[in-house]
Amino acid sequence: MIEILSWNIQVGLGVDGRHDLARIAREIAAMGDPDVICLQEVCRFMPSLDGAGADQVAELGRLFPGHEPVFGPAFESRREGGGPYRQLGNLIFSRLPVLSVLRHTLPRPAAAGIKHMPRQAVEICVSVGSTPLRVITTHLEYHSPAQRRAQVERLCALQREALENLAAPPLALSEGPYAPIPRPADCVVCGDFNMVVGDSEYQLMLSESSAGEPLYCDAWPTVKGGEPHQETCGIFDSEQWPKGPHCRDFFFVAPQLSRHLCGFEVNRETDASDHQPLSIRLEFS
Repeated sequence: MIEILSWNIQVGLGVDGRHDLARIAREIAAMGDPDVICLQEVCRFMPSLDGAGADQVAELGRLFPGHEPVFGPAFESRREGGGPYRQLGNLIFSRLPVLSVLRHTLPRPAAAGIKHMPRQAVEICVSVGSTPLRVITTHLEYHSPAQRRAQVERLCALQREALENLAAPPLALSEGPYAPIPRPADCVVCGDFNMVVGDSEYQLMLSESSAGEPLYCDAWPTVKGGEPHQETCGIFDSEQWPKGPHCRDFFFVAPQLSRHLCGFEVNRETDASDHQPLSIRLEFS
């Protein structure tokens, strides 16, 4: 059995106003012992966000020494005069062997008069015993619905691309850049999608492949049936989320993985971020 956790950690900023990555690590450990940890809103050298300009990737790496870090910055920028690149993005820690890594820049079509920022998705392929499994984590645009929809379309395209290349394998060499990398149909996509159940973007995530099968299934109803999605945001932070508690963080899985899902947990008790951590468990025979 493997466990995958996802959490928008808001650069370690709790509802109490303190940035505390050690607290983030303690809350993750309290939920179990995840094999793969997917974090959104992780920054490097951005004092305007974390108040210190810390290398949060390195700090979190020291807190999870048994996991390999894979960071995907949504942007890298440098002030005039040099200095380190300021970065904000998504970070995956994996205790499972990482076979390959892909980093995807997500679409950002023009949205006049609306503030928005670059968005990104990190894709790794890990080995679960002898079985390869893709894990993608992302954080989609909040302010622009048009950008968010384009980003969901890209996530769907990634799965279609993987399926089509499996059905029609390219000519591959044994070594070098043309050598094949593992990119199986089995895929888990998680993160802060900035959409709610029933939105058009949510429905798009459930769209079909060219073979007529769903690209992804929402893991929550697969495990919980008709039980309403638990809230993942706005439980403690009513200033940023005046609409109150609601769900905007999800796990989506390739449909053939549904039979392996054996658990889904949302930690609704911690206020270490404005979002709640959530995790799934998959059992492979």
